Amino acid sequence: MGMSLEESLRLTVAALMQATGDSQRVVADVLGLTQTQISRRQSGTASWQLDDVDTLAVHYGVRPLDLLDGPTKACEALPADRRRTVKSKGSGR
Repeated sequence: MGMSLEESLRLTVAALMQATGDSQRVVADVLGLTQTQISRRQSGTASWQLDDVDTLAVHYGVRPLDLLDGPTKACEALPADRRRTVKSKGSGR
């Protein structure tokens, strides 16, 4: 059997946080929760709520179904202006 929806959502939130540079504190503020509550949800000791999916979708500029479709789909749907820009080292000549 494959990964559960809960595990997929945890991985998706982690991937979006990585792609945008958001911290758990930022996600907590968006959801009106504490950083500890986000940590528990990300570790699997607490569950994500359906309302969280809707709020996170608005925050990241993706459809709720993109969040539920896994990290790859959600990151592909992430608008370019929400992506963290990475400066390359040694690119100056």
